Amino acid sequence: MPCQLSVNVNAIAYLRNRRDLPWPSLEGLSEIALEAGAHGITVHPRPDERHIRRTDVTVLRKLLRERWPGREFNIEGYPDERFLHLVEEERPDQVTLVPDDPGQSTSDHGWNFSKNGKSLSGIVNRLHASGFRVSVFIDPNPDAPGMAKACGADRVEIYTGPYGGARDGQAMAREFEKVVATGRAATSVGIGLNAGHDLTRENLPRLIAALPNLLEVSIGHAITADALTFGMLETVRLFRESLAPV
Repeated sequence: MPCQLSVNVNAIAYLRNRRDLPWPSLEGLSEIALEAGAHGITVHPRPDERHIRRTDVTVLRKLLRERWPGREFNIEGYPDERFLHLVEEERPDQVTLVPDDPGQSTSDHGWNFSKNGKSLSGIVNRLHASGFRVSVFIDPNPDAPGMAKACGADRVEIYTGPYGGARDGQAMAREFEKVVATGRAATSVGIGLNAGHDLTRENLPRLIAALPNLLEVSIGHAITADALTFGMLETVRLFRESLAPV
């Protein structure tokens, strides 16, 4: 199965929230992304609602369920009680657990399984009881997929920021090898593989070629940036093209 694209709309919401106005329309641009073939929509609501608001989650869930059945809704976040109640109420297809501090501008590291593994196992069990697929955010470390599997997770999402944000060829090559080794380890232990952060049309094809087991990428910043030049419809088309195996 080709790697699927989930469009993270946090950056769109962040832009909207700069003014007390209803545009850019989160619902409208999500619909355009889905029309262009995006497999799903990702949101990462935070307690201060600096981008995704609680009401946005409901609007997007209704959009997907009523007008795009079969497309995926992925809610990611730190699994405190507020977040767990949110996903249990909104019922996404996938819940992605990230170890964020509430004040972080964006996710920038994976779970420490030696410290958090026991609590993660309980949270995963709780989410499974509600029928959700659960993915956990991991660093590019070949040991991490096995530890996530031991917690009961269905998938891992590799944090690809160091690879995607590398400023020189040597750093990019070094970080690429870490991501690839981690992705291959996911196959070895039998856990599904997602990836996200700082992935672009330019750095995706190499990753897709190296990791045929990559099921889904969640991309927000680069899609939002490219949409300023190409428009959302064309941008999603271009990203889907970059995901196609060569």
